[in-house]
Amino acid sequence: MTTSDPKRTGYDERFLGLPDPVPLPVSPAGSARVVLDYTHFSVVLDTDRRLAAATAVNIDGDRVLDVPRSDDWHLDDRVPAGAQAGPELYARNDLDRGHLVRRRDPVWGDPDVAARANSDTFAYTNAAPQANTFNQSKELWLGLEDYILDAAVAFDRRLSVFTGVVFGAADPLYRGVRIPLLFWKVAAWAQEGGLAATAYLLDQTPQLDRVDLGAVADAPPLGPFRTFQVPVEEIARLTALDLGDLVAADRLRVPVPAPSARAGRAAWRELDSPAALTL
Repeated sequence: MTTSDPKRTGYDERFLGLPDPVPLPVSPAGSARVVLDYTHFSVVLDTDRRLAAATAVNIDGDRVLDVPRSDDWHLDDRVPAGAQAGPELYARNDLDRGHLVRRRDPVWGDPDVAARANSDTFAYTNAAPQANTFNQSKELWLGLEDYILDAAVAFDRRLSVFTGVVFGAADPLYRGVRIPLLFWKVAAWAQEGGLAATAYLLDQTPQLDRVDLGAVADAPPLGPFRTFQVPVEEIARLTALDLGDLVAADRLRVPVPAPSARAGRAAWRELDSPAALTL
């Protein structure tokens, strides 16, 4: 189901100007998901897990405006409050409200449109709980779009970026919400008349050598951020989302060795700097 607003047209699947559209990731049949359109981005909300299975944003790197942060987090009144993880999840603990669509990514165009996009990114439907430790790997994760935009400067500095949560059976339950341990991102752009894509995973799985994170006693333990470049096919496997032509457009070109999660990790390449990216 898609919930629309005439002022918020959402993600544009033809934004990259290619002959074929780059659509929203398609959810499995029977999943409890609703599409919410915002300014320059859309959210595929899983109402059972109360978090976004996927988001999709169009970024025009040449038209981004500098708009002050609002930090006005709010529920989206187009869906029931019980279908989205709200302020109670983040109160009195060390969990960050992690933007899935980065605040600055859709903030482009006319000033009034950019201001609306800025506000839209503070909807709780666009948030997911993350460890608040801001280490080098988290900086890398947050800066991926910037680096890819810079690499695409010879083209038209437009990106479509898809980000979401990997819903895992081992995700710890906390205040009625299962806290995701893995996050995914796929960046897509036009290159020499064709589609190009790269995929990434962020892992906040607790590590054996890091148990005490200084969090409130009832908060789930989370490990340090680790960022990986992975095949787009691996994201499709982990999420059961149909990523369409993004799989064939993958710049990494590393096959997923087997359907099992342990075997799949052999194709994960841990990143420690932007220089390690394959574009």
